[in-house]
Amino acid sequence: MTVMAAPMRARELGIPFSGTPGTLNAITDVPGVEVGYSTLWSGSGILKVGEGPVRTGVTAILPRGRLDARPCLGGSFALNAGGEFTGFTWLEERGIFEGPVLITNTHSLGLVRDAAIQWMRARRWPRLIEYVVPMVGETFDGFFNDIDGGHIESAHVFEALDSARGGPIAEGNVGGGAGMISYAYKGGTGTSSRRLPEKEGGYTVGVLVQSNYGARRHLRIAGIRIGEALTGDMPRYLDPGVLPDDLKRRYASWCTKGVVEGSIIVIVATDAPLLPHQLRRLAKRPALGMARIGGIGTTLSGDLFLAFSTANADLGEVVGEFPAPACIDPYNVRMHPNLALTALFEAAIDATEEAILNALVASDAAEGVNGLYVPCLPHSRVQETLRAHNLLTI
Repeated sequence: MTVMAAPMRARELGIPFSGTPGTLNAITDVPGVEVGYSTLWSGSGILKVGEGPVRTGVTAILPRGRLDARPCLGGSFALNAGGEFTGFTWLEERGIFEGPVLITNTHSLGLVRDAAIQWMRARRWPRLIEYVVPMVGETFDGFFNDIDGGHIESAHVFEALDSARGGPIAEGNVGGGAGMISYAYKGGTGTSSRRLPEKEGGYTVGVLVQSNYGARRHLRIAGIRIGEALTGDMPRYLDPGVLPDDLKRRYASWCTKGVVEGSIIVIVATDAPLLPHQLRRLAKRPALGMARIGGIGTTLSGDLFLAFSTANADLGEVVGEFPAPACIDPYNVRMHPNLALTALFEAAIDATEEAILNALVASDAAEGVNGLYVPCLPHSRVQETLRAHNLLTI
């Protein structure tokens, strides 16, 4: 399902940010990058495994678009590895990956991975070698979605991939972010970008997040500890009397204090000609963007980051008689100077911060499984706080 871009974003709310965004302020500002979604949203009331309610989906990022199967150089980083991102081990071994990048819920990871392989076969994407290990990340939406119900099917993965396009993209309760919660507010999908000045190379850095982490008390916006003042509207079950006893016990403290461990997936794209060792360094920087908003990388969180470059597009190896290469001539690659990476690091930090807040600002309050109501970030309260500190930009 292709969804039009949400009308409200963090900048429009008046939240101040550093750096210069690209034209769209999205990961799709990086030339060639396309994004698509499949969003599943149905049912209400008490959880019946296999029936719903359903609040989940798939997000697809195609580094060079649907029609360009050439691989990308990449690098990864795990701030805290309480989660999964298939393909990371193979990526770190060779520094290159082929195929799309997908994000979904924790218990649909395997199906999405398998469907990605079938999509590449159906669309006749060539392989560098006889096998492919798709890049698929996940965060847990089981508080809000029938996560054990197996609702995501291969057709939804195909839908997300086939609907991928450049241009403005939707944020909030869409794709893999449909059932996510951040800082005890409705979280989800967010994106942002930064354009480097010409003297720094003029490159673009784009970020897309699936945000599902954070305790309310930790939330910071523009450096202000705003979460400590926003304690009046916490997630709550609309009819606690119908809940099973074990559910009442497990989530009582969470609903009153907003204390829950969660995860975030961050995808960083750039057209700067970075090699794998540089992309591994770039992939570490979203952690600092998280920290600006109050992220701490809790003990059970899966804070997993992928960075890739769309430069060096003709790097792809040519397969000869498996497993030998077709030739052993050296490749010529371009490499951005190691001593000039700071501007790219800063761009990734700035764009991560804004992408997370875009996810929060765009997400609507919603009701999930067992009547769990999760509020949205209160726009007017945020503006009042920023205005009181002379930080509001509008």
